[in-house]
Order: sequence, then structure tokens, then C-alpha cells
Amino acid sequence: MTGSLNVALFGSKFMGRAHSNAWLKVGRFFDVDPVPVMHTVVARNAGEVDQFARRWGWQHSSTDWQAVVSSDDIGLVDIGTPNDVHAEQAIAALEAGKHVACEKPLAGTLEDAQRMAEAAQAAAGKTFVWFNYRRVPAVALAHRLVAAGALGRIYHVRAAYLQSWGGPETPLLWRFQGDVAGSGAHGDLNAHIIDAVCFVTGEEIVTVEGAVEHTFIEEREILAGTSGGEIAGAGAATAGAKGRSTVDDAVLFLARMSGGALASFEATRLATGYHNANRFEIHGERGALRFDFERMNELHVYSLDNDPAVQGWTTVDVTRAGSGHPYVEAWWPDSHGLGYEHSFINQASDILTDIGGRQPPFALPDFADALQTQRVLHAAIESARNRSPVDVADI
Repeated sequence: MTGSLNVALFGSKFMGRAHSNAWLKVGRFFDVDPVPVMHTVVARNAGEVDQFARRWGWQHSSTDWQAVVSSDDIGLVDIGTPNDVHAEQAIAALEAGKHVACEKPLAGTLEDAQRMAEAAQAAAGKTFVWFNYRRVPAVALAHRLVAAGALGRIYHVRAAYLQSWGGPETPLLWRFQGDVAGSGAHGDLNAHIIDAVCFVTGEEIVTVEGAVEHTFIEEREILAGTSGGEIAGAGAATAGAKGRSTVDDAVLFLARMSGGALASFEATRLATGYHNANRFEIHGERGALRFDFERMNELHVYSLDNDPAVQGWTTVDVTRAGSGHPYVEAWWPDSHGLGYEHSFINQASDILTDIGGRQPPFALPDFADALQTQRVLHAAIESARNRSPVDVADI
């Protein structure tokens, strides 16, 4: 296949910027086919979306997503809007014959996620979900090492996603409104580490053995006008009144993996001292791995195959294309580290590879994969509220 693919992006905030940068840069660092054309960006405010389009290189802007979905000009719809509208927009795009890439979590509710996965099964277009941490070179290398048997049988997994931006000074953004977001730190952060753990280990979560959810800050300042900073609402004007936060601030749960490993997951927006500590450890019979996104260019490896006299954790600088480190051959010389934005560009390349009929180097999550993650999220909340184990297969 040789040609171009017109992309329409829905959303012009945090994820709108990340996705725009990916489509803008991917053809400059990867040999992609089809080549993406940044055709139309869609958002609610006409003035803001016009300015966004000019800044990021979109040819057109619109406030009418339905018209854009039905346009014959568009081949891929990229959804970066709040969770409550994912289902309506994605299903309409699939029914119009488009490929669809959607932000995570797949939807605000399990019911919406199920509808999206059913629509994907019946559609001609391909589906993708932006679990971008799979495309961090160190995480992809961890997947490759586990698949090659470096750890042997897996015994333990512990994963945590720790942020601190959700303190009492943070206003009542959409992420704290349950009817829009669906959940708080759980859907936003646990979704990422569930997907990452399943990707790296090659196993699924089969049972949630126990869980706890908690909302520490029950009321927040109501916004007056724009939302301010990208996540925390820094600088946003408030109305001088408070409204109720209807999502969790933290969720922790214990689980069993399909290969028998025991696992723990923790997500919070109130981990003072951590800004974006997306981390996991995996321990097996022959070795172990650990990763922390706050040092994203490093993977820590422990192997029992090493001489006991020098056995210990090895810090691998995952920036060397000549050593077979995933994706870095497209980027910079050794030890010129990558950043957050590169994971999106790497994924954009793989999306285009898949649409072009070729095999990307690592599996891309589709709507069916994201639905399984959504089932685990739902099982954890059910376990927390009922104080009982939950089999994911029953969800």
C-alpha cells in the first residue's frame, strides 16, 4: 500500500496536543505507509479550535463532529475527548467505515465499552486504543524479555501509578465528575498499569481478590469559565462555590493472573512527592524486571543466570539501537533519551503500519483488548463495594 490517510482528531486539550504532535512528527522519523494527513481537528469552542488548528498544522477545524465523521474525506478518526462521549463518537465513526483510535479508558462505563467492542466486531475499520506506555522502549523490551523466557514462571507482579496533582486546591474539573469521567484515578491510571502488566507478562487478570476505593477530597471549587492548566486546572477561575467530587481519589486491588502469579495494583492522585510514577515490578523463577516511568529510559533487570559473585540488579540504558532496543533506531544516538511524547509517535507509526497491512513490532491494543481492561476496572470496584472476590469472567 502506498498512499495517504486523512486523519480527524476529536479534542484539543492535553491529549489533543499529544496526538497532534504524534501525527505531525511520525512521518519525519519513521518510514510510514500510508502517510497521515492532518485534515481536521474538532472541538466545542470555534475560536479555540481554529487557533489550535493553526498552531498544530491541521488543515481544517470544526465544531461539528457528526459532519466530520460522515465525511468521505476522513479515513481515521482519533478520539481524545472526555470519556463519556467516546462511545457515541467511536460507534458513529465505525458505522461510517472509518478506522478509529481512541483514548483510554475505552469508555466511562462498562456498558459503553461493551457497545464499542461490539461495534468494532461488526465494522470494516480497524480499532486502536492509546495505551501509549506499551511503546516506551523499556516497556517493550520488558515484554520481549519475558516472552523469551528470561524470567521463567512468573510469581509476583506489583504495579502502581502515583501522581500528586489532585490535592484540595485542584478545582472540580471533568476528571472529578463521575458522569463524565466514569471514575477517577482508577480509570485514568489503573487502566494504564493493567494494560502494561498484561502486555509485558502475556497473561490476563482472572480474579480480583480484594479492593479498596476512597475519595479523600469530597468537595472542590466549581470552575467559572475555562479549565486552566492541562490536568490540574492551575490558574483556572472558580465560581466561589464548591461542588461534590463523584469519583475516587485512590483505588488499590489484589489480583490473580492467568499463569498463577499474584498481583497488586495501586492508583492515586494524592501520592505527595510523585508526579508521574508509573511503575511495575515482575518477579519470576529465573529473574525479575522493574520499571518506573519517572526514569523512562531505564529498565532494571535481575537474572539468576548470572555468576552469583556478581549477581544483582542491572540498570539497562534502553537507548541503543545497535543493541536491539525497540523503536530507538528511529530516534537519536545512544543515551540521547526519549520523552513522553515519543511513546505517542511510536504508536502512531505502528497504527499506520497496521492500517497499511503490515505487522507492527508489538501488538496494538484494540477495542476488544481495552474492553478486557475495562472488565478488570469494573471488577475491582465491585470487589471494593461488596468486600468480596470477583471473577473477571463473570463481568
